[in-house]
Amino acid sequence: MRSTTLTNPENRPDLEAQSDTGHVPSTLQSLAAAAGFRFNGNDPWDIQVLDPRLYRRIFVDGSLGFGEAYMDGWWECARLDQLFHRLLSVDADRQADRWAWLRSTKAVLRHTLFNLQSMRRAFQVGERHYNIGNDVFTTMLDPTMSYSCAYWARANSLADAQEHKLDMICRKLELRPGERLLDIGCGWGGLARFAAERYNVEVVGITVSVEQQALARERCAGLPVHIELMDYRKLDGHFDKVVSVGMFEHVGPKNYPSFFEVAERVLKDHGLFLLHTIGNYRPTRKVDPWIDKYIFPNGHLPAATEISNAVEGRFLIEDWHNFGPDYDRTLMAWWENFERGWDDLCEKYGERFYRMWKYYLMSCAGFFRARQGQLWQVVMSKRARTGVYRSVR
Repeated sequence: MRSTTLTNPENRPDLEAQSDTGHVPSTLQSLAAAAGFRFNGNDPWDIQVLDPRLYRRIFVDGSLGFGEAYMDGWWECARLDQLFHRLLSVDADRQADRWAWLRSTKAVLRHTLFNLQSMRRAFQVGERHYNIGNDVFTTMLDPTMSYSCAYWARANSLADAQEHKLDMICRKLELRPGERLLDIGCGWGGLARFAAERYNVEVVGITVSVEQQALARERCAGLPVHIELMDYRKLDGHFDKVVSVGMFEHVGPKNYPSFFEVAERVLKDHGLFLLHTIGNYRPTRKVDPWIDKYIFPNGHLPAATEISNAVEGRFLIEDWHNFGPDYDRTLMAWWENFERGWDDLCEKYGERFYRMWKYYLMSCAGFFRARQGQLWQVVMSKRARTGVYRSVR
């Protein structure tokens, strides 16, 4: 948060915020003015305060408290995506860290001192997120079950945009019939099935989610596709091409060297490796605490320098493609699908889950709309590969 937008030069919450009255603390008023929204205003992106304890909760718990207060019904907003676009455009998340400095310091130390993505922890994100229920994801996603950014350059529907993304990946990898493709973090098998059917390749996919493995095997039955439940550090063998889509966000900076060492070891000398990942516009030593607690435990969004530093000496970067704004549109399409199908899910999952899932999708849409979030496809090769790589779009 830029200091010129604040009335409190020491970045400390107002004393008046310590009461639970309906009065909006001046520090929050200044933040709202800088971001272009109001508390209890009339615009669809304004926050409607339903419980005045919200202010104290923001100061004490930062962005975690802000998200939990929404889940608890303490505030409403007609257009959460637009609110988050405004908040993140002025880096309000960093201001919240300053207010909740003790919690933020603990989070930084936790990410700095511990390997949160160790092999022992590798399956936690599968258990706590990807295993919540395939019915949620089949309701929300397109027919390919792609849970990553779609490519909208020539598409008007989510299904077309995801199929275009899958085809672009296969073309970037220069897949040829009879080749062997490794898919690190294969999800529900969407890319594996597409590549096997359209490009006549054999695919080995790995996931840390038992639910993903079961559905992926079902969806890929009869094809030369093998779906295994395993951590990437256990990989062996040799492959003509390697791909990883939407999985690198779970690797963590302490493990980047081992991740790329594995990719280098299993990739044939003249092969190609495509990494599809969300990227952060700057390096950070922690993740949003609400996302970490409720959506993707132990995650980390890489900065460009973290990727480039980790691949040096192992791979040459042939192509770096950023289409981050497409993730905004993808997330909004997922929300429309989820909202449309909620009646079939509500009895099983309940209102609190609905509010959590809405907050997740809308906050992420705002993250990409504010350009904090990027979406990168990076194509890499070994030095032994000959010829010029021709970029594909």
